Amino acid sequence: MRLHDLRPAKGATHERKRVGRGIGSGMGKTSTKGHKGQKARSGASPRLGFEGGQTPLHRRLPQRAGFRNVNRKEYAVVNLDDLERFEAGTEINPELLINCGIVKSPKDGIKILGNGDLTKALNVRANKFSKTAEEKLKAAGGTAEVL
Repeated sequence: MRLHDLRPAKGATHERKRVGRGIGSGMGKTSTKGHKGQKARSGASPRLGFEGGQTPLHRRLPQRAGFRNVNRKEYAVVNLDDLERFEAGTEINPELLINCGIVKSPKDGIKILGNGDLTKALNVRANKFSKTAEEKLKAAGGTAEVL
């Protein structure tokens, strides 16, 4: 077998459809376009997304509202009443909170909120504190250190 002997498999190639070339081709007269109508005209076809005058899908759907801030940080939240279980003078940090199961995942950091009362002096280290949490910690004799 030589290179010039190679041929495509039988039925693999088709003759090009030559539209509008007389009666013998079977594609003369209307050239496979049917009779009249927008699609039968030369060069005319409706624009992309046109639904025949019906309100198109892109206008029927509601607009996407709002704004998404890509720089937004999401903090794992811990309330002061969650810290009440620790003994006085305990050094509380993110690792301890995760190990104790108070925080499942630290996300972008841990924020301490002032919900609940604190009766013990605790030394808390976290990424953020609310004002009330910081005041309650200091009032109880503890410290609030920002990481």
